[in-house]
Amino acid sequence: MNSELINQLSGQLGPNGLPYSIPVHPNLVHLTLGLFIIGITFDFVGALFPFQKWVFKFLAISVERTNFFDVGWYNMVAASAITFFTVAAGFYEMMLAQPPADVKSAWGLQAIDTMLWHGVGGVLLLAIIIGMTVWRGYQRFVTRKEDEKQVQWRYLLTGVVVMFILYLHGTLGAQLAAEFGVHNTADSLLRLGQDLNTVLK
Repeated sequence: MNSELINQLSGQLGPNGLPYSIPVHPNLVHLTLGLFIIGITFDFVGALFPFQKWVFKFLAISVERTNFFDVGWYNMVAASAITFFTVAAGFYEMMLAQPPADVKSAWGLQAIDTMLWHGVGGVLLLAIIIGMTVWRGYQRFVTRKEDEKQVQWRYLLTGVVVMFILYLHGTLGAQLAAEFGVHNTADSLLRLGQDLNTVLK
């Protein structure tokens, strides 16, 4: 973002470089991750249910195979919905970021490169998660509506690949906070030479 515009806003920004005390994007990211991972995991459990049925019976847990698929489906829908807000908050907070220009990440990238990869990757992951949800819904309501197993193995394996991409993408975000100090309150205060014990009481 234009440095003059940031300077105009600086009186309204807190020590973390945002107009609010806790960054929104990292919290929404973990919600997106949790919902997606739970969705794929429960679909895996549903797909493998005949092999695990005795475990539930032994533990005296009354459960039907369709229950697992219901959890998988509704978590994917929720992941798609929340990811719009995750990406929007990420771009808003990225526009207010003022990372140091002389630092490189563990991957050898400068802050601007890391932010660009993280931003573009976020949009692509939003599209992938929506695509996965549409695919999941198509299986649930059209192609496998009458089948006991609602999901294809292809879908589940694609979900595992997407989880790995989410891990790589999340690492870029973690580098922005930890290595570049983007919207990191403690990092910003230390760079300004202030005492954390006094300011953060």
